[in-house]
Amino acid sequence: MNQSYLIKPVMRDFYPTAMYGQGVFIYDKRGKKYLDGSSGAVTSSIGHAVPEIIEVIYEQAKKISFVYRSQFTTEPAEKLAEKLNQLVFGEEDEYFSFFVNSGSEATETALKIAIQYWQEKGNFRKNKVISRWSSYHGITMGALSMSGHIGRRERFVSLLERLPTISSPNCYRCPFNQKYPSCQLMCANELETAIRREGADNIAAFIAEPIVGAAGGVIVPPEGYYQMVREICNDHDILFIADEVMTGIGRTGKMFAMEHWGVKPDIIALGKGMSAGYTPMAATLASGKVMKPILAGSASVMSGHTYSANPQSAAVALAVINYIEKNDLVQKSEVSGNYLMNLLKEVAVKYPIIGDIRGKGLMIGVEFVSNILTKHPFQKELSLTSKLVETARDKGLLIYPATAGIEGGGGDAVIIAPPINITKQEVDLLVNLFEKMVDEIQEDLSVQGVVDSIG
Repeated sequence: MNQSYLIKPVMRDFYPTAMYGQGVFIYDKRGKKYLDGSSGAVTSSIGHAVPEIIEVIYEQAKKISFVYRSQFTTEPAEKLAEKLNQLVFGEEDEYFSFFVNSGSEATETALKIAIQYWQEKGNFRKNKVISRWSSYHGITMGALSMSGHIGRRERFVSLLERLPTISSPNCYRCPFNQKYPSCQLMCANELETAIRREGADNIAAFIAEPIVGAAGGVIVPPEGYYQMVREICNDHDILFIADEVMTGIGRTGKMFAMEHWGVKPDIIALGKGMSAGYTPMAATLASGKVMKPILAGSASVMSGHTYSANPQSAAVALAVINYIEKNDLVQKSEVSGNYLMNLLKEVAVKYPIIGDIRGKGLMIGVEFVSNILTKHPFQKELSLTSKLVETARDKGLLIYPATAGIEGGGGDAVIIAPPINITKQEVDLLVNLFEKMVDEIQEDLSVQGVVDSIG
C-alpha cells in the first residue's frame, strides 16, 4: 500500500511499522530490534507481551468487555477502585476513583471535581486553578489551559484560559537566579504571591506534576518545595491536585511520586503506567475530604465518558498493579534507576553537550547545551531534540522528546524511562546505545561549529 490514510504525528516523517514486542524490546516489520528506553510515552512500565496480563485480557473478554456506567457497575471496576484506595498513603484517608480513558481526561476531571467541591459547599466564586509554566497536563481544552507547554498551547491560545501563573522549581535554570538552599524556596513562595494577586476567594486549586515531564525534561523540585506548597494551600483554603499521570504507579521508585516528599494531595490524576499501555485507562482520585460535600449534596460528579470504568480496561489495570506488587517492581525501579543514573553521569563527563542529568527512579531527563559553563541552549533552528530521537532510533534505542523547561519553550532534552522491570544487562545495553548516539551527535555539532563548550 503506497498511500497511508493514517494521520501520524508528523505526516511527512517516516515511522517504522511495529510488529510485536517482547519484554523491553520492540521489533519492526523489517525485523529491526529496538530497546524501548522510554516505555513508549513513559507508559509501557512492565514491558511488552507479559503472559499474566495477556491471560487477564482474554479471560475478561470472555465475560464482558463493555457496560455503560450509568446502567451497571462491575467487579473489575470496583476492585480496581478498592486497590487504588489501599495504595494511596495507607489508611490515612479514603480516596474515591473516577475512571476515564486518558491522562488528559484525568486532569480535566480533577479540574472539574475541584470546582464542584466548592460549589457543593455553596461557594461559586472559587473557579480558578493556578498552575505552573513549564508544565503539561494534557491536550483537551481544560487540561491544555492548565498547561504551560508553549508548543502545545500556541495554536489554541485564543480558546484557552490563561491559567499557568508561577514558575517551575527548576534548580538547573533557577528563574530567580538563586541557589538552593540559600534561595529559601522562592519558587514555592511564588505560589503565595500568585494567590494574593488573584485572591484566595477566587481560587479552587493548585495543580502540579510532582516531577515535570515533557515540558521540562524531568524537573525534580528541591527538598521542602512540596511541603511548603501544601502549607500554602492549607493556609489559603485551596485544594492541591497532583498530576501523577507520568510519575504514578512505581515509575519514580515510589508507588506515587508525592511519597518522596510525604505530601498528601487532595486530588490525584493517574494514567500511563496505571495500565502499562495494555489498554486505555486513567483515573482521578478524590480524597474523602473532597468527596464529603459532593456525597452530601448532588451525589454525582459532573463528568463522564462512554468508556468510563470500562470493565475490560479495569481488569487489565488491576492485573498490571498486582503484577508490579508481586514482582516488587517499585523497589526495583529505585535500584535500577540509581544504577542507570550513575552510568549516564559517567557518560556525561565525556560529552560537554550534556548539561544536566536529573530524575528519580526510572524517570530520568537529559538536557543538552551548547556551552556547559553558561548553560546556553542550542538554537531552535537546529531541531536538536528531533535529531537526538531520530539518531537513537536508528541505533535501536527509543527515547522520549522533551523541552528543557526554559521560558518560552526553548532548550533540548530527552527522557529516558525504560520499563521498570528492565534487567541490569538491559540497562547496560541502553547506556551503550545512548552513548553511541551522543557521540555521533556531538561530532556532527562540532563539524557544524555550533558547540562552544568542547575542549
